[in-house]
Amino acid sequence: MSKTYFVYILASKRNGTLYIGVTNDLSRRVWEHREGLAPGFTRKYCVHRLVYFEVFECIEAAIRRETRLKKYKREWKINLIQSRNVAWDDLYETLNS
Repeated sequence: MSKTYFVYILASKRNGTLYIGVTNDLSRRVWEHREGLAPGFTRKYCVHRLVYFEVFECIEAAIRRETRLKKYKREWKINLIQSRNVAWDDLYETLNS
């Protein structure tokens, strides 16, 4: 049985504060961020908008990608988001449709 993993970027607003994470359940994890269920960065800075994600079949590959994304400069991350989501729409609403 294969599993799916996600690397995702949340933003507070367009060009706002960014957060990068990895999970095996994107809908649940983003919902947890949105509801402020875990104390930490996303709750403190209101970083709740899902603006980008990638899908992986291997957790090791997902973790490597997350680590690399975190090391890139902010401008590179913004360009990555805008390459797929020009308007910085909240993609959370599209996950279960």
